[in-house]
Amino acid sequence: MDSKNNYKVIGLMSGTSLDGLDIAYCQFNRKDKGWSYSINKATTLKYPVAWINKLSSAQNLSGEELIALDVAYGKFLGKACADFIRRHSLKADFIASHGHTIFHQPQRSFTYQLGSGQALHVASGLPVVYDFRSLDVLLGGEGAPLVPAGDKFLFSEYDVCLNLGGIANLSMDAKGKRIAYDVCFMNMGLNYLAAKAGKEFDVNGTMAQDGEVNNALWKALAKIYSGLRKKRPSLGRELFEKQIKSLLDDESISLNDRLRTFTESSAAEIASVILSSKEKAKVLCTGGGALNSFFILRLLELCGDHATLIIPEEEIVKFKEAMAFAFLGVLRVRNEVNCLQSVTHATRNSSSGITIGF
Repeated sequence: MDSKNNYKVIGLMSGTSLDGLDIAYCQFNRKDKGWSYSINKATTLKYPVAWINKLSSAQNLSGEELIALDVAYGKFLGKACADFIRRHSLKADFIASHGHTIFHQPQRSFTYQLGSGQALHVASGLPVVYDFRSLDVLLGGEGAPLVPAGDKFLFSEYDVCLNLGGIANLSMDAKGKRIAYDVCFMNMGLNYLAAKAGKEFDVNGTMAQDGEVNNALWKALAKIYSGLRKKRPSLGRELFEKQIKSLLDDESISLNDRLRTFTESSAAEIASVILSSKEKAKVLCTGGGALNSFFILRLLELCGDHATLIIPEEEIVKFKEAMAFAFLGVLRVRNEVNCLQSVTHATRNSSSGITIGF
């Protein structure tokens, strides 16, 4: 076990919405009362079009091509870290990398995050922790969400930690245990629709705000989510492409109406969970969706007096997930639990992640 109590770590996160690579240089200090944290420097590296195309179609590659892309992407991550460190004159103990999810099929005992840890290690010159999900999946878990371990130790003052990323997920304590799950698709759908208007995303939800709810689309989305509520599986690209995408491609509904309906549907799904947690829930909102003012307004209106939504400083909003994986890396290096059975439904807690270069 690592006996250090102070760590300087670079956390890397690439989300399903493909809006870029989050790089966060974080500091963690172990104290008698628990952990303290700070994000000392952070940036989002926008993906060049070539990388967006490669990552969004990687699931269609042959085995040989996928292995080559895994190494190439690992080199890309390592170079990005080396450039970031050099530009800001930083010293880091190691890098903790989530990678980019290409396949997530826990029911078949596998999950696959692109980005060779060995290539990343060589290109950056630093030790690396990577592949945080596979062990949990092999232990019968969903391999997701993993951020709740960070929530438990770093954000315990909040009743609910809500992440509004490509997929909306949340974590909270229930009966003395941390529970968490994916609730619904979020920016993955909103950004997919915005791209039809040639936009990266719908800034502040203005296009959605100009639209009207389409009842047929609302009911179709509600039917999908009602089926998911019973088991709360981890959500991934496969399910989005299989069940959601075709609904969003219905051009008989105006684009703004599709955006409005998807916004309302996601807000309603999230609100129903928050309202079931406890009265006057203190909810921490992070992820790109927390900056979507129309979405937050609708969520606030749906939650009414039963919740207070707290949007922290922009660095936490944008980089909480990258910081969480940096922290999961710290727990892994210390050989401490970073993957919670109560969250993923694995057969046991685990200290998950592959280490190289330590």
